[in-house]
Amino acid sequence: MIVIIGGRGRLGQAIARQYGAQEAVCVERSVYGDWARPYDEAPAALDESLDAFFAPLPRHGASVFVASGLLDPKLSPEKLWNVNFELSRNIVEAGVRHGVRVTTIGTVMESLLAAHNPYVRSKVALGELVATHAARGAAVSHVRVHTLYGGGMPSPFMFLGQMLTALEQGTQFRMTLGKQLREYHHVDDDARAFRLLDDAGVTGVLDLSHGAPVSLADLARAVFDAAGASAQLQIGAIPEPLEENYNTVFARNPLLKQLAFRDTLPAVLAYLDACGAMRTIQK
Repeated sequence: MIVIIGGRGRLGQAIARQYGAQEAVCVERSVYGDWARPYDEAPAALDESLDAFFAPLPRHGASVFVASGLLDPKLSPEKLWNVNFELSRNIVEAGVRHGVRVTTIGTVMESLLAAHNPYVRSKVALGELVATHAARGAAVSHVRVHTLYGGGMPSPFMFLGQMLTALEQGTQFRMTLGKQLREYHHVDDDARAFRLLDDAGVTGVLDLSHGAPVSLADLARAVFDAAGASAQLQIGAIPEPLEENYNTVFARNPLLKQLAFRDTLPAVLAYLDACGAMRTIQK
């Protein structure tokens, strides 16, 4: 039995598609929305609500994916913390009590940046919690993902969304030198990876990597050239961040060696074309 918290998001939907309606259950937000608060605010009420949800699940026979989360670092630190940490924390603790496997979602930036923004801080804390339980033998994992695309329009605050907006509006796209390295993963590829990792019973903290990053400059050039809008691209127009991933290439987990990930540049171009703003892309 597969239970998905956050089934409305792109990753949650992709995981649900991977398993199908007969195996996967997407929990309504009305059920878990109240779990996104600090435990010490109302421990008895939270325990009662969580235990009522987890008790019917088959012990050692169900997997819960916590795909609910907020990505925008401009949101308030409290909101990011409550949704990204407290919600997952409360679910993890209940899963441990009831012998139900729980997988939480993190970001590879947890291991790359020393000065964490509120978003990354919430994920670091979650990874530390999961690592503690896993060290004690609990069936919990914290999977740190790279940049996702597919499954709907890109978020406006993400790099792909910013480029798409510039193309739609015909405006200049000002960016850094673009030396930052990024892995881009289609959500359906990662959903297959999550299933493989769950089937293998992995625990603890691990990275979901394919090991083939691209620089943001190469990605931007490919997008604007394909759209016939290279004049809009202004590489080097804003300063480089002092702390970023300029050198790290992640190794692929051995369990995922046989998984075919999409080739980043052509797949991202096809995705943006499908979003409707890049009709000039040559297929």
